[in-house]
Amino acid sequence: MRTARGVGFVVIPALVVGLAIVERAGACPNCGPPKPALSQQMADADAVVLVQWIAARKPPEDDAPAASERSFPPEFPAGDPASADVGSTTYEIVRAARGESAAIRPGGRIELVRYRPGKKGGLFLLMGIQGTTLEWDVPVEISAAGFAYLEQSPAPDAPAAQRLEYFLKYLEFPDPLVAADAFQEFANAPYKDMLPLVDKMPRERLRKWIFDAETVPTRLNLYGMMLGLCGDETDEALLKKKILARSDEMRLEMPGIMSGYLTLAGDEGLALLEEEKLRPRYVEVEQPDGTLKRENQIPFSETYAALRAVQFLWDYERDRVAPERIKQSMRIVLERSDLADFAIADLARWKDWEIQDRVMELYGAKDFDAAAIKRAIIRYFLTCARDVPAGATTDPPHVAKAKAHLETLKKRDPKLVADVERFSFFE
Repeated sequence: MRTARGVGFVVIPALVVGLAIVERAGACPNCGPPKPALSQQMADADAVVLVQWIAARKPPEDDAPAASERSFPPEFPAGDPASADVGSTTYEIVRAARGESAAIRPGGRIELVRYRPGKKGGLFLLMGIQGTTLEWDVPVEISAAGFAYLEQSPAPDAPAAQRLEYFLKYLEFPDPLVAADAFQEFANAPYKDMLPLVDKMPRERLRKWIFDAETVPTRLNLYGMMLGLCGDETDEALLKKKILARSDEMRLEMPGIMSGYLTLAGDEGLALLEEEKLRPRYVEVEQPDGTLKRENQIPFSETYAALRAVQFLWDYERDRVAPERIKQSMRIVLERSDLADFAIADLARWKDWEIQDRVMELYGAKDFDAAAIKRAIIRYFLTCARDVPAGATTDPPHVAKAKAHLETLKKRDPKLVADVERFSFFE
């Protein structure tokens, strides 16, 4: 099976692919795409207030906008003559966390364009940016406890350990907004910033969350990594059980679960992932026409998760397993046409030049004749050819060999090699 980068193959869900680039952004590996948490949004705002819903006026029926127009986010002061009559909503300020003016005080009122249904006394968070007037963002429903959580949260420029220790207490908080925001703070944080919190991590609760069907699956990537940092042999066994459990669904939490497991299990865990997730397991499956087809019984998503865990081990926990041993695990992935380009890219990044002949064999081979794999192979040899030690007067053997392979590829695919050379960037 092949991904959407080839022709006629399986599409990788965007969320799964997105996990592959998170570490490059300096955020938590495997936790999902970084995005501004509420504390950052508050720091960027000129006014932050807790308001309660007072009343709302519906637009005239003839002027009521379509649903897509009603959901358009920008807000502007009520009565703006440039706007259609889309109704209005009135809020009363309960508390101001940021912003000082006569208009921003408890008991003051804010009237926003657009009819927004609500219950009298219902609480909302409003943030505003000062332009020619104070422009309010879309109201966000919030509880009193949620607003207190935001008011007390450390500023974005506070020491990382201080910030994360505060948000650690609110992971899986009963208030959904608070729980989601506390998780996002960790998703935005580099892995190294979590290390000082190891002794404070709630190990018992992490165990519970990991096996709770109600926990948001993508949050388990964080919780799995955390348990790998603070856990013991019992936790290693629990994570192993989670990894080996059979499931017909795509398990988005597996990269983090497997990463935590490798942190605890080291070489033994790497051997398990190789056998159970990385190495293809082929069986002959009878087709409707009676013919037999060779199919891999290990789902793509499980192997991809294991690949991410091996990347994690190299990037963040290399002291747990020898680098050469980690390379051996990634070499196994070369045998899977649906993941070979990922493996080749990592092996180039890790300067694994011992496998040049094997990489060259894959170029245009059956099941591997896809543009993405060819580009990855070319980049591999270009990277290797540039790996000349400082002060060297002659090319070392691995460089000379890579240049020879590049010459061969230039004869076979001159345009593709030229394109890859043109659009590749090297450190």
